[in-house]
Amino acid sequence: MQSASPPALSVILSTPGDFSAIRKTLAHLTKQTARESLELVIVATSRDALQPDERVLTAFPRHRIVELGEFSSLGAANAAGVRAASAPLVVLAEDHCFPDPDWAQQLIKAHEGPWVAVGPAVRNANPATAASWADLFIGYGPWLEPIQAKDVPFLPGHNSSYKRSVLLTFDERLAELLNVETVLHWELRRQGHRLRLEPSARVAHTNFSLWSSWLPVLWLHGRAFAAQRRKGMSAAARALFALGSPLIPFVRLARIVPTARSTPLRLQLLRSLPAMLLGLSVDALGQMAGYAFGATLGDDRLAQYECHRVQHVTARDRREVFAE
Repeated sequence: MQSASPPALSVILSTPGDFSAIRKTLAHLTKQTARESLELVIVATSRDALQPDERVLTAFPRHRIVELGEFSSLGAANAAGVRAASAPLVVLAEDHCFPDPDWAQQLIKAHEGPWVAVGPAVRNANPATAASWADLFIGYGPWLEPIQAKDVPFLPGHNSSYKRSVLLTFDERLAELLNVETVLHWELRRQGHRLRLEPSARVAHTNFSLWSSWLPVLWLHGRAFAAQRRKGMSAAARALFALGSPLIPFVRLARIVPTARSTPLRLQLLRSLPAMLLGLSVDALGQMAGYAFGATLGDDRLAQYECHRVQHVTARDRREVFAE
């Protein structure tokens, strides 16, 4: 089903599973005040595997399903979605991150400015556990509500919007850069582009609350980040970063603490501090391995964690966050 008018923003939603995995996010997308200006691009292994609910899809004037065949990594899936999109703006979405009703409208408005990428303000969708808060502070600390609009060096991974034409200039590198978006943002800045945090575009992010899932993910993320960053480094620089990895928890913690800008956030930061220190240590070990040895065959495992968040939260979170 297609609308005659061109879309302003394409929402890329990737899943290696079936339609049930993205139903909650789609429910939030149907409530968007700018829904008539959106194109929904679902990236899946195949239409048969996705088993789409056509009744839900008809809520979107424009929608398409991209069939990958093999879901090798989230970055590769999102890159395929970007290439298939038809709007001048694209935004990445997740099965566990739920936008407020005016989210899309605020992103479209912000992109009228000179920024090549615009990211949202983030809050905690499952605030019941220390692990969830530690995961949130580590992954999204610089963009937590309350926060002011400003230019930033990097934006929330997997949840930011871009001018599509700029992403396409990365050609075959786009998949690996979308797998580790911080490196993408740094490269955009080196090219002279500007990145914007737009606090009026708000999302609620569901974080890992099972330790058995969260710690392996930190290792995989840490190694993937370092493996991408080491490209182009000299052997001496790689060795220096690997040897300096034990300092990462202290450096990152010093950057995270100022992100607790309100009294409630400060209390949650103190509550989750032991979990955060453990998590940052695991991340540092992953980065040490990444700087020393490069990438590992872990992208597909990372995608399974990222795209099936309902399986990696407590029973309480499943009831309260993912209930129909």
